[in-house]
Amino acid sequence: MNVHAKRAVFSASDTKTILGIPVANIEWTEAIALLKRMLEERRFTKVSFLNAHNANIASTDSTFAAALDDFLILPDGIGVDIAAKLLYGSPFPANLNGTDFIPGFLKASKKALSVGLIGATRRNAEMAAKKLSALAGQHHFSVIHDGYFSKHDEPEILERIKRLKPDILLVAMGVPRQELWIAQHITERHCTLPIAVGALLDFMSGAVPRAPAWMRRLRLEWVFRLMIEPRRLWRRYIVGNPLFLARVLRQKFSAPKDGW
Repeated sequence: MNVHAKRAVFSASDTKTILGIPVANIEWTEAIALLKRMLEERRFTKVSFLNAHNANIASTDSTFAAALDDFLILPDGIGVDIAAKLLYGSPFPANLNGTDFIPGFLKASKKALSVGLIGATRRNAEMAAKKLSALAGQHHFSVIHDGYFSKHDEPEILERIKRLKPDILLVAMGVPRQELWIAQHITERHCTLPIAVGALLDFMSGAVPRAPAWMRRLRLEWVFRLMIEPRRLWRRYIVGNPLFLARVLRQKFSAPKDGW
């Protein structure tokens, strides 16, 4: 999805810019309808999600920020909601985090689709494919490869994707690797919608537990994740969240600047 195509889909009023990244300002049902339309029109569109962590990385990694400029970006989590309220006076109309939105989108899409999975461990990817198939049995799910491959393996993997040419390619390699890998390697010859889904396959497989429903309703899933993986995630949340808010305040009170 090039910049011109993105502008054809969204006017300025349809996005809110968070730390230089335009994020779709749409409801859940509108987002589902939009992706359905992209598939029906065979409009190649890269999709990702913006949360506080991704935004922090983009603020210091110009290559990642440039790659995101060619993606359709959906809002993910309470951090970007707080940012939208500070910058625009209101939060995003829906939390379109990939862990909930992608399964919801697949379930809502009644037309049979082919869905390729790449990333996570092989076991987690296969378990996620089974769970997704049980949730949305009208679609065909294929595990292409795990996320642990070398440059030497890439040509064969890309050829495999090209032969399959799924409607949707779920790429679960973590940020920013998954977005950069899509940007560098995936074109309309490989699929229609490549979607960077982070830990979705790990969550769907059950290998990584999700927060209880009440914590998700209160937008405290990040607290649960920090509790179960403190060593890996403390920097992302304890350091990253205040840093993100500081950057947002800088955006609010000064002219836009690259990085910080």
